[in-house]
Amino acid sequence: MPPKNIRSSRQPAPAPSVLSTFTSQENRPIVTAVGLFAIGVAFLHSSWAEILLPA
Repeated sequence: MPPKNIRSSRQPAPAPSVLSTFTSQENRPIVTAVGLFAIGVAFLHSSWAEILLPA
């Protein structure tokens, strides 16, 4: 008797799924806000934040 043809329901790879989620048009405002927040935190944590101090 020949072996049965078994189909597995594999889930899609995580990287393309995450990339398509980030580049989705409906998620663009959230991704932009999170990116700008991360840039602001990085700037305030760096030595460049000293230019904001009054002289």
